[in-house]
Amino acid sequence: MIALVTGASSGIGEATARRLAREPGAKLVLVARREERLRSLASELGGATVVAADLVVPDAPSLVAETVEREHGRLDLLVNNAGAAWRATFEEGGYENVRRTMDLNFDAPVRLSEALLPLLRRSAPSAIVNVASVAARVARPGSGAYGASKAALAAWTDALALEEARHGVHVGLVLPGFVATEGFPQRQLVERRLTRRMVAAPERVAEAIVDAGLRDRPERYVPRPYGLVAGIRLVAPRLLRRVTG
Repeated sequence: MIALVTGASSGIGEATARRLAREPGAKLVLVARREERLRSLASELGGATVVAADLVVPDAPSLVAETVEREHGRLDLLVNNAGAAWRATFEEGGYENVRRTMDLNFDAPVRLSEALLPLLRRSAPSAIVNVASVAARVARPGSGAYGASKAALAAWTDALALEEARHGVHVGLVLPGFVATEGFPQRQLVERRLTRRMVAAPERVAEAIVDAGLRDRPERYVPRPYGLVAGIRLVAPRLLRRVTG
């Protein structure tokens, strides 16, 4: 199995790479900006293809696709995990904050998937897993740009899954809630006894990604109870706005 993970230098991406490396016969392609960290991880895992790339750069998808084709000639699993958030209200960040968030969290996985789709179809049965967020279903103040980018990713994933099923490419979605990572340490929640259980470890998200990618699950919330929050939004949106506001 050839599996590619973006954002593999830390957090969910690193945990996913470590988890996939335990699969029999797995060979990994690790993609992120920080080459030194990727090479260190590759060494720990006993070897992997490393692609140091900023996925918002125009030629990054073709660079990644050419590397995978040259080194492996096939691709069984693409994990679109790379992402970021720049917290700001719309008044503070304006369109520029929305634009740069969409560039990385939505445009980049779409463009990379486009570049790798021919290879995934040729390698079918294969899979794409897009890592969105509970924020795709439930927005919070100060995180509108992030929520919008993940909502776009979730909607696109649903459509892509229907389109690619006949080509043998499964498309799954993972929606983490609060996860303690380098970029999102969640210190306030972790330090409080009442909210500590709301925070998941990256390894739990990695297991959900394996479920979506290798076991054909269409959608996974992490932790699972966050799915109830998304359900409340449908039946009691006013209540949810009061709580999240």
